[in-house]
Amino acid sequence: MYEDFHVTDRWTGEDLHIRWKGTMVAIATRHADAVDIRFDVNGRPMWIALPCTAWVEQKKRSGKVITDQLAAQIAGRYLKQLIEEGYDAQREVYTMSVEEVLAHLDAVVSEAKDQGFMPTLPVGV
Repeated sequence: MYEDFHVTDRWTGEDLHIRWKGTMVAIATRHADAVDIRFDVNGRPMWIALPCTAWVEQKKRSGKVITDQLAAQIAGRYLKQLIEEGYDAQREVYTMSVEEVLAHLDAVVSEAKDQGFMPTLPVGV
């Protein structure tokens, strides 16, 4: 769904190829309480930061955890929405709120149920 997709830039009309590249805990890299999901947008790096407290809230509300695969799908869906709404292409990092993470999580799970599966992340990208 959102690990490798195309979206049209709202302002330029350019076709953007988005590819998931990796997931990193930002505590060590940026001293931030977040998980950073890296995408390439037509070869340019873009990071979506998901706050670690979203994992806690998801566990409280459903008893289930956010997996790496689900986190990548959530961030990819968020990035797609940003681009469609007219994102700032000069920024390299966008930070989601807990509420945004949970809303996109619900949407991704619903889409996965409609498709019958949750896509796996590519190995060796």
